[in-house]
Amino acid sequence: MIKEKKDVLRREKVLKTPTNQLVLYNDDINTFDFVIETLIEVCGHDPVTAEQCTMIVHYKGKCDVKSGSHEILLPLRNELDSRGLIAAIE
Repeated sequence: MIKEKKDVLRREKVLKTPTNQLVLYNDDINTFDFVIETLIEVCGHDPVTAEQCTMIVHYKGKCDVKSGSHEILLPLRNELDSRGLIAAIE
């Protein structure tokens, strides 16, 4: 009975933990190859995921490229920004 209660409380805590998204926006400046390489280097994407995100950004205007806490995403957003990409934490 006590173990079940702890499991329920643990699940509730996970559900209440806020998750932020690092969103990459489309621009008319950077090439597909540059964006793909940047997502691999900065966000740790594998090549297929980086290419898929790049295509979504191109056709939809934006794409969530990483999720996590604000503290984890802020340095990634800053690095994307320093490389000339448009990104925000939402």
